[in-house]
Amino acid sequence: MTKPVDDVTDDRTYHVVINAEEQYSIWPADQDMPGGWTAAGKSGSREECLAHIDEVWTDMRPLSLRQFMAEHPDGLAEEVDDPYAGVPTLVDRLSAGQHPVEASLRPDRTAAALGEAVERGFVFLRFTDTDGGTELGVELVPEDCALSGADFTAGTGEIRLSGALELDFVPVTCTASIDLATLTGQGSLTVREV
Repeated sequence: MTKPVDDVTDDRTYHVVINAEEQYSIWPADQDMPGGWTAAGKSGSREECLAHIDEVWTDMRPLSLRQFMAEHPDGLAEEVDDPYAGVPTLVDRLSAGQHPVEASLRPDRTAAALGEAVERGFVFLRFTDTDGGTELGVELVPEDCALSGADFTAGTGEIRLSGALELDFVPVTCTASIDLATLTGQGSLTVREV
């Protein structure tokens, strides 16, 4: 069995190498130079080469970035049109009125599986009128949920679920009414004050 590299005394000779972006590394002198790298004029032990790199590589930014920043000291001066300017955010859209929702359950899409999720205190709800269907993981607030009259085993009745989450870094409350026969209903978001 071979020893890990850290346990072996490394007495090889290395070259300090540099690429086109003026990024440094070391490479064993007894191996062919990797593509895109050239010798930077320093050879020695691993420790000597790494010490040399610490000394000369004072700006870790790639050359192309340094050049761009030198040419644009104030950043990008020209305004770029925001294609989403004026488009309401997802939070804004889901906070306006009621939206169709469905309980998102895997692998079994049943009222009993929803009952188990409610019992655990965490459900997934999918807002089906958004592109791709926005699926939200909702941590339920038990005192804000209404479960009376629901029979999860028989799949009958209607429940009201309510819980907290963050959507696009905005704290919201998600509230949904779900018909256990279809596992669909209506839901909305309300932005929470923190």
